[in-house]
Amino acid sequence: MNEQAIEGFFATLKAANPSPQTELEYSSVFELLAAVLLSAQATDVGVNKATRRLFPIANTPARILALGEQGLADYIKTIGLYRTKAANLIKTCRMLIELHGGRVPRSREALEALPGVGRKTANVVLNVAFGEPTMAVDTHIFRLGNRTGLAPGKNVLEVEQALLKRVPAEYLVDAHHWLILHGRYICQARRPLCERCQVRPYCDYPASTMDRNIA
Repeated sequence: MNEQAIEGFFATLKAANPSPQTELEYSSVFELLAAVLLSAQATDVGVNKATRRLFPIANTPARILALGEQGLADYIKTIGLYRTKAANLIKTCRMLIELHGGRVPRSREALEALPGVGRKTANVVLNVAFGEPTMAVDTHIFRLGNRTGLAPGKNVLEVEQALLKRVPAEYLVDAHHWLILHGRYICQARRPLCERCQVRPYCDYPASTMDRNIA
């Protein structure tokens, strides 16, 4: 995908959805951090169902700690790997209180030092909560970056770095959301919905494959 195609690709996505948002439900930076931590290998829908029960009861580091690990696990047991996530979130809350005054830090280094928070989670928090032009590469963005020719890479870090170089600056803050939503609902893994794709004219995905999908 060349520069002209990339411009058209993102201009089209922006026209269709000028203010894209995460589908995780949250009302504070800490709630966002907790939700993203819980979302690993889980759907946003599943996480939202759990946090709708959890956050009205405990939505700060101190309140989560007060629940205890088992108490927290009871609220999130519908989410995959819930016991590990409960343990990590409890440890994270303790570190937030002891090291950061109960607030979510804004630096990547401090975020990635929290249990259960890797590069992708840190990127989501930095982008969504603090408006930084980061790129959280999940399975959808990894697939889309390679399939479309937008940002080919052998691993998520290569795709992330390629996206940061190739996405025009004016689109970079929102690009993470556009790409996730496009990968989730249109450029799907098993059968991309090319017949419904607004950015098809800019995509490197083989036309013969598109035609087979449409047929």
